[in-house]
Amino acid sequence: MAYQISTALAIYFVLWWVTLFVTLPFGVRSQHEDGVGAPGTDPGAPILTGMRNKLIWTTLLSAIVFAIGMTAYHAGYLSIERLSKLMGMPF
Repeated sequence: MAYQISTALAIYFVLWWVTLFVTLPFGVRSQHEDGVGAPGTDPGAPILTGMRNKLIWTTLLSAIVFAIGMTAYHAGYLSIERLSKLMGMPF
């Protein structure tokens, strides 16, 4: 049981980081796009990143994807036997 919980947490942790990297570019405005910026800074540097909203969206999206994956796993769609058969590899 402890292995199942720790494995699920590890999978969620990796999924959360992947989702974070997917959501990072959305809604970022650079200094060049806004026409403002401190002298000596890179024009591509972001003005406002909105990290709080991105962290909230990342948590929600990764929880939804994780729930879908766990549902598929418990329904038998993500078993090793089924996935190896789909890839044409003998189990």
